[in-house]
Amino acid sequence: MAEHLASIFGTEKDRVNCPFYFKIGACRHGERCSRLHNRPTISLTLLSNMYQRLDMVTPGVDPQGHPMDPRKIQDHFEDFYDDIFEELYKFGEIESLNVCDNLADHMIGNVYVQFKEEDQAAAALQALQCRFYSGRPIIDDFSPVTDFREATYRQF
Repeated sequence: MAEHLASIFGTEKDRVNCPFYFKIGACRHGERCSRLHNRPTISLTLLSNMYQRLDMVTPGVDPQGHPMDPRKIQDHFEDFYDDIFEELYKFGEIESLNVCDNLADHMIGNVYVQFKEEDQAAAALQALQCRFYSGRPIIDDFSPVTDFREATYRQF
């Protein structure tokens, strides 16, 4: 029985634990999800909804409905990436930094950072609490994601 439970943990067959939260660190149902979101006590750090695209409503179009230059969108992203990398590097060596470019509400703008050491992730989590970026509060939490290649939301 224990082997069976271990083999289905975090999969669609697991009726107790949310496979979406386990795989991508976010769930489209949020706190209303009927399955458990097991938040790790130490892990990677997830900064929810931090990156704000210039063309968030309609890709390639600004909020006023005018077409946007793709280079301007790319420059905006690169400025954000440089800012966040520079700030996070203060806490330790970064092995991976991923920014979700996704329009799903539970994924949009999520930033995943994987530090070399868990204590570096813990220091970043502590230091970023009650902080703001671009006028918005930083929402940080440890994430269950261990493999960024599999941490994709294929609907978008």
